[in-house]
Amino acid sequence: MLIATSNQLFTLENGTPTQRLAIDGIRCLDEGVRCSAIGLTDGQVVVLADGQAQPQATGIGDPVECIALLSEEPLQVLLGTEPPHVYRLDSDEPARRMESFDALECRQSWYTPWGGPPAVRSLAHSGDWVFADIHVGSIMRSPDRGATWEPVTPDLHADVHQVATAPMEGRLYANTADAVFVSDDYGGSWEHRKDGLASRYGRAVTVHPRDPDCLLASVSKGPGHGRDVQGKLYFSHDAGRTWTQALAGFPEAKGNIDTFHIAFDAEGIAWAAVEDQLYRSEDRGESWSAFWRAPADIVAVACSQSNGV
Repeated sequence: MLIATSNQLFTLENGTPTQRLAIDGIRCLDEGVRCSAIGLTDGQVVVLADGQAQPQATGIGDPVECIALLSEEPLQVLLGTEPPHVYRLDSDEPARRMESFDALECRQSWYTPWGGPPAVRSLAHSGDWVFADIHVGSIMRSPDRGATWEPVTPDLHADVHQVATAPMEGRLYANTADAVFVSDDYGGSWEHRKDGLASRYGRAVTVHPRDPDCLLASVSKGPGHGRDVQGKLYFSHDAGRTWTQALAGFPEAKGNIDTFHIAFDAEGIAWAAVEDQLYRSEDRGESWSAFWRAPADIVAVACSQSNGV
């Protein structure tokens, strides 16, 4: 498991978070079986392998907003940036921008409410399929590991804050500014699943590694920006058809429980970060306990969903 503040990376060793890296500008993480990838706000990437941090010269310069470790041997990493581009990083080669993604006609409609550049906010992958959510601009999909791209069917809210795949062919979840949508055909069609959610401004979503119907999602009353928006965590055991708030041992946050702040590990243990506090659940999100307090606010958690077997 990886836990990051903006300037420190921790790994879970024998049940104890241990600092592995101190570097400014940590933004996003992805954990594999033998190595992990860390994206930085200055456009650089660090690969953690065999206990050693190996900086990768990307040549990008733009903030890396999300990262997906597609292959460990050979190393192949996809990077999503602000402004919205997708890059592929292969071993020690400079990152290569995906031309098909830049050629998407729908790029002209992407925007942000504040007028700044849109971004690729999260990446998710399953087999050769890769999904990139655009903030704001729905979800783009690639059937060939990022080589070619097209938009999903736009039957979901365009303001997507995290996309997640599931251990079921074609299953895809999106947490949006209007709650959770689910697709069972790689984004060809969508169902809006919001019943039981007291609020509908969604941020994070994560799926159990062996049960495609078991997921966690965070919602609140709005974007936040210093306001008390009452961030809440919900679990569903029926693919989002019904939702139950996580109340046993879990706090109600003032701000949002943000993108990348919740995760399931390979054993099905759930993790969630609220400010500088990390919580743990061993029963699929129904009950929680405080696990560890970080030295600063946690910006991301990531878990490999493979046990390496």
